[in-house]
Amino acid sequence: MPSINLLPWREAERQKRQRDFGMAMGFAVIAAIAVVVLTVLAYSQMISSQNARNDRLRAEIVELEKSITEIDGLERQKERLLARMEIIEQLQKSRPEIVHLFDEIARLLPEGVYLTGLKQTGARVEIRGVAQSSTRVSALMRQIDASEWLGDPEVERVETTQAGSSRQSEFVVYLKQIRSDTEETE
Repeated sequence: MPSINLLPWREAERQKRQRDFGMAMGFAVIAAIAVVVLTVLAYSQMISSQNARNDRLRAEIVELEKSITEIDGLERQKERLLARMEIIEQLQKSRPEIVHLFDEIARLLPEGVYLTGLKQTGARVEIRGVAQSSTRVSALMRQIDASEWLGDPEVERVETTQAGSSRQSEFVVYLKQIRSDTEETE
């Protein structure tokens, strides 16, 4: 005899499919949430890693800026020291020049000429003095012009004055001190 199944098998099949579908949807939702959470965690890890690198770079930049500031300070100090050394070197080179100046002026003064003042500004020298006559001032000028250490004499003024029974000439002469090439090479 043929068997007839009167149970609602279609209904049971439908419920089974719905239950399987619900479980598949649940697994899919859980899998999607897991993927989203893992993605967020991965991006969060990458962001925190990049932030850590950025912080390290900022710290290194601050350190380098301190070093640059220190180097700039050292450069300025070096420039100041070099300028001082150059000034000291110039002073050392010019030490014998004053000796030559005084020696040359003492040698060149003609008889009857007396100095009352001597002032040097750089290479320019101002000589003030008294002479017995203006011709003696002219002789001084010629001797200065012939000197190897002095040159370019210029007379600012020569005034003849009466001092008791004698006449004298007060004068102001400018000249330049010549620097020798042999001194500069030493």
